Amino acid sequence: MTETRAEIRLPTAELRDDLPFFTKVLKMRLDMIYPADNPEVAVLSGHGLRLRLQKGAAEPAGTLRILTDDPDGFADGQRVLTAPNGTRIEIDELNPPLVLPLTEHAFVVRRLADQAPWVIGRAGMHYRDLVPSRLGGAMIASHIRIPDGGPVPDMVHFHKVGFQLIFCIKGWVDVVYEDQGPAIRLSAGDCFIQPPEIRHRVLHASDGIEVIEIGVPADHVTEIDHAMTLPTPLLRPDREWQGQRFVHNEGAKGRFAPFRIPGFEARDTTIDANTKGVASVMVARPTGPAPWTVHDGDILFTFVMAGAMTLEGEGKDPYRLSPGDAFVIPPGLATRYAEATPDLELLEVSLPGNPATRVV
Repeated sequence: MTETRAEIRLPTAELRDDLPFFTKVLKMRLDMIYPADNPEVAVLSGHGLRLRLQKGAAEPAGTLRILTDDPDGFADGQRVLTAPNGTRIEIDELNPPLVLPLTEHAFVVRRLADQAPWVIGRAGMHYRDLVPSRLGGAMIASHIRIPDGGPVPDMVHFHKVGFQLIFCIKGWVDVVYEDQGPAIRLSAGDCFIQPPEIRHRVLHASDGIEVIEIGVPADHVTEIDHAMTLPTPLLRPDREWQGQRFVHNEGAKGRFAPFRIPGFEARDTTIDANTKGVASVMVARPTGPAPWTVHDGDILFTFVMAGAMTLEGEGKDPYRLSPGDAFVIPPGLATRYAEATPDLELLEVSLPGNPATRVV
């Protein structure tokens, strides 16, 4: 079997100055050194790295980042160091706590007719940004499509998020999740909640599939898990990840009940209960005229899936909305969903779940 190694080369002016720093301060292991009488090259390994310190090397000294679960106990608590050869060393948290930025509230309307660009993102999927401001980094809302169906070039991965929703609006996609059995098909009208750090992999998609993905916060890390194989052997539907349960809600099985806005009814996707109030996801449709209302939540995002309506906001120009359009209503702003067509269908995502709403 062929053995292969990779090294990062760094310059050194004098090995006797650099070796104590890399071995004692950075706790790396010396694997090779030569020539014996006047060493010019030393190879060290540690923390997933293999370094080659070489006299006269032409490369710049560069920067090394060392991530550890005990940054205060590594290198006597120093977070930034400089090696004798000039290499900058940054010590940081291996698993930093998730930071949820304060929401920068704004009234946002994003219309499909405005032709916002689609960009190619992870695994070849096309992304359209539904909230360009991202409310100051508090959330990201993406309209995602895969034009050509078939196998998806995905890997087992997870997201370091506070909340993440996948709602299918067209087509279908097969996804396999940690401890949730074999692959699950998500069809139009269905949704997944992906709890923080649940491992999963997208397998197949239909031609022209489209989903809405909501992530909190906007900037979050996606990590590949090279060790886990899916599906996992155990079925654990009641397992929690950071207090949240995996949800596969099937739209065809939903029941409608009065909505927070009079003149509408909605079906609850059970996400409020399964996230313990972190978020709620509702599909709403009109039953009659709607009054002016104000909500007291934090984030209230809505996507128009079918039909049309006029969004009126206090002090704002009215917007006639149609499928593919999205909007965000900040707390305290009076709005009205007017002139709704009978086939209007809205996807509403609110954080926290089920915000208090009053008629004004």
